[in-house]
Amino acid sequence: MNRVWTYIISKQLSTEDLQQLNLDGKNFVASWKAHENQLSAGFEILQGKIIIIKVQEDIASASGCSIDVLLRFIKDSEKKFNIELLNRLLVAYKNGNTIEAVHSSKIKDLLASGTITENTIILNTSVANEQELNSWEQKLKDTWLNKYLEKV
Repeated sequence: MNRVWTYIISKQLSTEDLQQLNLDGKNFVASWKAHENQLSAGFEILQGKIIIIKVQEDIASASGCSIDVLLRFIKDSEKKFNIELLNRLLVAYKNGNTIEAVHSSKIKDLLASGTITENTIILNTSVANEQELNSWEQKLKDTWLNKYLEKV
């Protein structure tokens, strides 16, 4: 099974910055190792909003040290592009065919304005493997954000 890490990009990046982040990510996974074993990993940026990193663990598993290296890459990317990637209070939701990213503190206002509803698709970025990633789309009412429904 493939292990997965996802990171919501906190703000819209320019085309040039997205291209550079994508290049940096692809270079990172191409050289990413665990205990001197090359990891079979992939890097993608979904609609300019979410970074998805996968490791094919039946070939070689990511270990503590290699995960630390991943975290260093993510922190370096935050600094380089002046973005937040480790903020787990960011929420990604589908708006038609696009993905929007907002801080969870904005959910109440988005519900009140009708921009989103209880049936808006939220992307569960706490997934840990590819199986979970394949079913990461959830209605807002079925996520931890449902607490905001009572307050609207």
